[in-house]
This record gives sequence, C-alpha cells and structure tokens, in this order.
Amino acid sequence: MRILIIEDDREAAAYLVKALKEAGHVADHAADGEEGLHAAETRGYDVLIVDRMLPKLDGLSIVTKLRDSGQATPVLILSALGQVDDRVKGLRAGGDDYLSKPFAISELLARVEVLGRRRGAKDVETSYRVGDLELDRLSHEVRRAGKPIVLQPREFRLLEYLMKHANQVVTRTMLLENVWDYHFDPQTNVIDVHISRLRSKIERDFGSPILHTVRGAGYIMRAEAEA
Repeated sequence: MRILIIEDDREAAAYLVKALKEAGHVADHAADGEEGLHAAETRGYDVLIVDRMLPKLDGLSIVTKLRDSGQATPVLILSALGQVDDRVKGLRAGGDDYLSKPFAISELLARVEVLGRRRGAKDVETSYRVGDLELDRLSHEVRRAGKPIVLQPREFRLLEYLMKHANQVVTRTMLLENVWDYHFDPQTNVIDVHISRLRSKIERDFGSPILHTVRGAGYIMRAEAEA
C-alpha cells in the first residue's frame, strides 16, 4: 500500500517510515499540516497516518477538510491525547481509527493493514469452507462434516471473519475492529469468551481442532490436514 505519514516529530516519522517499508509498503512523510493536506489531496494514498497536534494545520482539521471535499481515504489518527473524549472527537472529525501514543509498532501495522483491506475489499464470496467446516453467508447456516451447528449472531460474524482469513493469523485488534466495530481496546475478555464458545461448538463433537491459538499473535483457522 501507499501510505502518507503526517507527523512533525521527524525522529518518530523516520521510525514509522522504516517500519512501514520493512512491512512492504510505500511510505511518504509530510512534516506539517499544510504540506500533509496538499499531499493527501493530490497524490492518491491508500491510508493516511495523521498526528493530531501539528504545526500550521492540526490533524483533526486535515481530516475534516478531506471529508468535506469528499475524499474517503482511511485515516489513522495518532495522538498523545488518549482519553475517551479525545478518541470520540477524532472519530467524529472523520477519522477511521485512533491510536494513542505511545503504541506498539506491531499494533499500528495491524491497524493500517485493516484500514487498507477495508478500503479495497470486494466481498463477493457467499460461502467459505475450511476442511469439513462450511459457512453459508446467505442462509446463515454453518455445518461441519454435514452436521448443522447453531451459532448466535456474534458467533456467526466471528466465524465468518476467521474463515474469510483462513490460514492467516488474525490479531485481536483485527477482531475488535471487524467483528465488534471497536476502534480501541475495551479492556475486556470479550474475545476470549466468544472464541471459547465458538471453539466448543465447532470442535467439541468432531475429531480434530480447526481454530488454533497463535500465542502472542492471535488466532488462525486451519484444518489439521493443512497444518
């Protein structure tokens, strides 16, 4: 992806550029709000990373101007202001996500990837299959080895997302954003509870595990034969 970083701290910006390039992205840097707004309006980026406090034009004003002009490029707002009210202001200004400083670079990369997929997603598949587990998005039916499995709506959405990304590690951040529509960590065990319930339903009466925990990373949906 092509990513623009609007950040006045040059050392922090250089670190972000390096990390994004190492992850396979193309990353540009603008050091103030006016330069950043001009670049965002004219160069066609996939994702914008915007610091909230900037010289010449602050980050929220950049986002507001972009949205007012009809530009829908996903924006991740970075800020040392991490209270709930601050996050709400950022999202209401038109930001797609909000990450408080200091942050782990791995989380930033995951959030950027989610925003990029959200923009480019063309979700045309109506069913998913992993091993002998099948999910039909139209009928909302789930079967394993031909046996129907009854899921609650959130469990279905969770399984749908995991199966859509089968054989890929899905992080907790990805689940919070795409299954629960949270753009910050609510500091609860909601994911653990739902993963446990889902795993019980799709594995308990069957011979092999299919939903695996990747310690320190997240989860992966993979049939045992594909391991």
